[in-house]
Amino acid sequence: MKTIRVVWLFILFLSTLNFEVLGQSRLNRAFIKENIEKWGGCKNVAITATNGDLAFYGKNAWASTGPTPKGLTDALDDLYEKDELIDDVVLTENGYWIVLYGNNGFRYDDDIPSDLYAEMRRYNKDDEVITSITLNDNGDWIIISEKHFTASNPNITEWLKEGMERHGGIWAAHITNDAMVAVFEKGYKYFGKVPEDLKDALEKTNINVYRLKFTPEGSYFFADRKGRYAYSM
Repeated sequence: MKTIRVVWLFILFLSTLNFEVLGQSRLNRAFIKENIEKWGGCKNVAITATNGDLAFYGKNAWASTGPTPKGLTDALDDLYEKDELIDDVVLTENGYWIVLYGNNGFRYDDDIPSDLYAEMRRYNKDDEVITSITLNDNGDWIIISEKHFTASNPNITEWLKEGMERHGGIWAAHITNDAMVAVFEKGYKYFGKVPEDLKDALEKTNINVYRLKFTPEGSYFFADRKGRYAYSM
């Protein structure tokens, strides 16, 4: 019986490692930061407070930590094997996820809001490339292309329009369950419980921010189009 218990514990330990194509999933962000330092750059991330994290470099290199949904990592494996460009990844605290890849492709969790899926399909049908997409667990979402944006409700739409009137064209947005940040050509707009450390970092940076992600507890990442980045994780 002792031998069986030892074997079972070893199997359980191995299951926590969850080996991936380009790295191992670990239970903390140290592995993410190790890969970012090794790569010498990072173009994008998907970070959560409770549901895992991912970092991306170059065309489709990636590393993950924590309990990242298997459907998401399987999609990333497949895109890597097919040598597809991975552009953006969204992951929520409850495990909803979306991957933007190639010129106009997307993979997604089956449980994302139906109105978001319909709008993604509309962009795809119109050959309009989505450059930024975000959603939370409350059904709020924003889709941004180089020419247009759409949102899940009129309040968000008006909020973004006000930002564009003041700061120019919209480049990106990120929504958590209790906060929202939009990135414009010449500034930012905040709503809800946005971490103060993120606000301070954005005010001080000389990076021309094009990508931005953050979590409720204060972790953040932002980067420009060339891969220059700043983060606190």
